[in-house]
Order: sequence, then structure tokens, then C-alpha cells
Amino acid sequence: MRFPLWPRRPRDYAVETLEPRHAGAIAAIHQESFARPWSDVEFAALLGQEPVFGYLVREAGRHASPLAGFVLARLAAGEAEILTIAVARVYQRQGLGWKLIDAVLRRLHAERAEALFLEVDETNAPALALYRRLGFREVGRRPGYYRSKDGDSTGALVMRRDLR
Repeated sequence: MRFPLWPRRPRDYAVETLEPRHAGAIAAIHQESFARPWSDVEFAALLGQEPVFGYLVREAGRHASPLAGFVLARLAAGEAEILTIAVARVYQRQGLGWKLIDAVLRRLHAERAEALFLEVDETNAPALALYRRLGFREVGRRPGYYRSKDGDSTGALVMRRDLR
């Protein structure tokens, strides 16, 4: 006898404010995504700075669940930048990057910021597609900015989204 396959219930995710105590967990996620990952000490130091803020995402209703992703940003003099964003591999392709950037945009609108900048590896097609859907446009390039784990280098695109 065969039983029907029940559709998987989509997961619901909650966005929470990032705090210094999350430094170890976000460093582990960052290590999955970047050839030169930042350490928990570097993340804790950034989160201790006044203009730096961030958000994490995890399964809703499960406060003890592992972090699925995070974003770290800085706001100064009306302009903001995304310092880094990463989603753990097992949680990718579920719209979590969008949720994280949306949280940043909401805060920046409340703060009446004028623009949001970010840098992205020119070969990172999923991130570029997301940023373009969110209204970012290319405003510059940095050749050889990123290094892969095997030593190759790729350029960075500097992107901007106007907020007013």
C-alpha cells in the first residue's frame, strides 16, 4: 500500500534584532559564504559600534532554533551600507535574503535615510537578481575586490538604492 506524499508545510521565519551575543552564530554562517570570513570577535566589535545594526532570521516560534541568516548594516549621515549579508546554505532559496534586506529598508525609511549602498561579487547571480528586484542599481565597480578560496579574484559591483 502506498501513502500519498503530503505537501510539506512551508516554514515561517521570524526576523529579530541582531545582538553581540549572536556573534559566534553569524560568524559560522559567514564562514560558509565567504573566502575571507569575519571572526566572532570582528562581528562583536562591529555590533558594539553605535551606527551599526543588523537582523537575523530563524524559524518562527522556535526561539532556540539555529540562525538561518543575518544582515549587518551601518547608517551615518543619512547614507547606509550593507556591510555583509549571508544565509546558511540549507536555508537558501527561501526568500530569507529578501526578508533581511526588507528589515534594513524599513529601519532606514523610519530613520529617513537617503540611500543604501552595498557591494556584491559580480559573479554572484542570485544576489544580483535579488538586489535588482529590490531596486538597487549599479553605480560603480571594483576590479579584483573579492578573492575566492582558490585564490582567483573577481570584481565587486557597487550598488545603490535611493530611499527618498
